[in-house]
Amino acid sequence: MYLELSLFSYIIDRIFGEFKYIKHPVMFMGDFIKYFENKFYKDDVFRGGILTISLLSIVFLMVGTLVYFIDNTFILAIIGSTTIASKMLYASIKDIIENPSNIKYLVSRDTKDLSSSDINKASIETYAENLSDGVIAPLFYMLLFGLLGAFIYKAINTLDSMVGYRNTKYENFGKVSAVLDDISNYIPSRITALIIAILSFSYNAMINIKNYGHLHDSPNAGYPISALAGVCDISLGG
Repeated sequence: MYLELSLFSYIIDRIFGEFKYIKHPVMFMGDFIKYFENKFYKDDVFRGGILTISLLSIVFLMVGTLVYFIDNTFILAIIGSTTIASKMLYASIKDIIENPSNIKYLVSRDTKDLSSSDINKASIETYAENLSDGVIAPLFYMLLFGLLGAFIYKAINTLDSMVGYRNTKYENFGKVSAVLDDISNYIPSRITALIIAILSFSYNAMINIKNYGHLHDSPNAGYPISALAGVCDISLGG
């Protein structure tokens, strides 16, 4: 297990957050996905599978090379911190309190007619989901598999966020990415829910996890959302 690497990576992210003057690794992944889609898009599962395999192979080779040549935990932790979004997530949600209209940057739904209560609920849901995707999951895979695990997870998560939609364009092309994302988030999402409940000393959160976690459209998002709903004693997720 890579406890030291995971701990240092988390601390670096909490202190410094995103390194704004360096292009984020996820942006490079996004650039590749856009390039592949523009050049090779076809509405079938096979073509989307090739995209997934291609990106994961590139990430595996590049990060594997870094790990092979860099034998310094602190340097690897600096790199690893880019897979974690704890400070940025907190800042984004805090910004909504001061600028409610900015909720449009955090959610995919139409926000024009949302009430202040709806905005608050959307912010809490976003925080719960992204606490799992942006913090707990990369740390989970880093702890188990080191830097390589964290970056492979981020690649899967980035693929899902760009092509893993159930619509006419991506239903088939994004199928492999979406399924991989569901699988990779299965354990971290439930760990996130338990962490929320335990750290909040909330029995209500535990009950919510059991009763409502599986009711969400997503096989994973419902667990941290239901936990946070229990802590806040509100109704979330629809």
